[in-house]
Amino acid sequence: MYVSTAVEGTTVRIAPTGPVDHDTLPALREALRSLPPDVDAVVWDLRSATFMDVAGLHLLFGRAPEDGPFPRTVGVERLRPQHRRLLLLAARVFPGLDVAGIIRDGSLEEAA
Repeated sequence: MYVSTAVEGTTVRIAPTGPVDHDTLPALREALRSLPPDVDAVVWDLRSATFMDVAGLHLLFGRAPEDGPFPRTVGVERLRPQHRRLLLLAARVFPGLDVAGIIRDGSLEEAA
């Protein structure tokens, strides 16, 4: 897995290449841990993420102490169809999950 990060002021864009799954979750959490302390927003760019499973949901919605200081806002953009299906399913199973609130580019509506 390759992970690129781009810091823009207090926002960082993280773009994983390859699957977002249980095996790659530690590397993605390491990307969060290595962020500068003044970063207050993380945007996940998923255009090159070939697959995402429940580990991706944990990354987007589950705050682990090892992820670094919070509160940080989390966003996601450039969803692939498989990512959208997973997020829509998560929204149905967990109605309190603010899936629409993390979408930064309207890509969730493309799947509706």
